[in-house]
Amino acid sequence: MAKRVKSNEKRIALLNATLSLVINKGFHDAPMSKIAKLAGVSPATIYIYFENKQDLINQLYLETKALFSEYAFKNYDVNQPIKESFELIWFNIANFKLNNVLEANFLSQCDNTPMIDEESRQKGLKHLQPLLDLWERGQQKGVIKLISPYLLYAYTIYPLAFLTTMQQNDSFKLTEKNLNEAFLAAWDSIKV
Repeated sequence: MAKRVKSNEKRIALLNATLSLVINKGFHDAPMSKIAKLAGVSPATIYIYFENKQDLINQLYLETKALFSEYAFKNYDVNQPIKESFELIWFNIANFKLNNVLEANFLSQCDNTPMIDEESRQKGLKHLQPLLDLWERGQQKGVIKLISPYLLYAYTIYPLAFLTTMQQNDSFKLTEKNLNEAFLAAWDSIKV
């Protein structure tokens, strides 16, 4: 019997189909049959690349998180001052959310679902390590408040999801001025 060769194009098509369905229909209305149809493959083909839907979702999450961190830490230098480093990362994240809408929305949905298993969540958190290290360094230097990194994230990064959603809904325009004001509000919320 001939062994089936995996095609990276098919794997990417399956990931993209899953992303699209989850964003438009939600996790539970994205069955494997719809994913396969949208990807243009047979349902059996999915199982060449992924063990099951959980594995597919977890891998999509981790690959999207890796893309996010690639954006977030572009041009980041640990030797820069705390505020300048945070500003660079914050604007990189804002640009990711504005320019990768599907991926950003998917990650937001992942924050609020039990579909992502704990092992994948922990691996995903590792992608944020440079930001966590920056905050810890800022706390050690007395520049950033001594509060949980979850609170730091909630006050600084999570509001970007709200603002970008408002822009997508045409309720609010994220101009350069608005982004600068949002950054200053984020910084003011965590600085000592």
